[in-house]
Amino acid sequence: MRDLERTIGAVCRGVAKEVATGESDGETVGADDLEDYIGAREHFPEVADRTEVPGVATGLAFTPTGGDILFIEASVSRGSGQLRLTGQLGDVMQESAQAALSYVKARADELGIPQDAFRYWDLHVHVPAGAIPKDGPSAGIALLAALASIYTQRRVRPDVAMTGEATLRGLVLPVGGIKEKVLAAKRAGIDEVLLPEKNEKDVREIESDALDELDVSYVERMGAVVEQVLEDDPVTDPAELFGVSDTEKRIAAGLANGDAGTGPPQAVA
Repeated sequence: MRDLERTIGAVCRGVAKEVATGESDGETVGADDLEDYIGAREHFPEVADRTEVPGVATGLAFTPTGGDILFIEASVSRGSGQLRLTGQLGDVMQESAQAALSYVKARADELGIPQDAFRYWDLHVHVPAGAIPKDGPSAGIALLAALASIYTQRRVRPDVAMTGEATLRGLVLPVGGIKEKVLAAKRAGIDEVLLPEKNEKDVREIESDALDELDVSYVERMGAVVEQVLEDDPVTDPAELFGVSDTEKRIAAGLANGDAGTGPPQAVA
């Protein structure tokens, strides 16, 4: 709040200077005028930019200073089906990522994902701000959304953020810090928050003014998460993206059996 007070003071002094020098009789300062008084903008909304490509989901986290948004990023590259996790993730978040991947694999046919995507492509899951340790169950469904997005090539809606733990059976479990997370979503310009159904009681404890212009939806199962947060149309056809020729499969099988003479798999044309 002290920084806010100093910033408002800088704006007032700038207007006072213009009045004293005769440049103005007084000003009504709007958002577009602030750079003239306090300098270039330092903070930018990231949600829309980050979610322009498949594989990025917006989660919600609880921190010692309150709630915050958390970006989950997933990417794939040619390999042998390995999973890599980065971003200083604790044991709970690593287990959540593995559970989300198992869920996506089990429902690959339902989601329109070719099985070759898991056999011949490596998955890398990253949570930015790597210098900050991150753990806890809050990002379970956000991890699921990021993984479902990268494998189906359907982008995650940029106006939605989510929190909740996911299980192998497909259930969405409640988490804590709901008030702080909801306020963080509103502060970031999010339009809709996806929460576990059993957290509805926590939302009722939040002041109604804090929920203005913010839709709160509840989910009980992970399938509903995928349907609500992913856009309808894929950016690229998953069958085309993850396609692997028979020749490449034979080469990969030879390498797995120790036949080094066949050479590495070639990129898909």
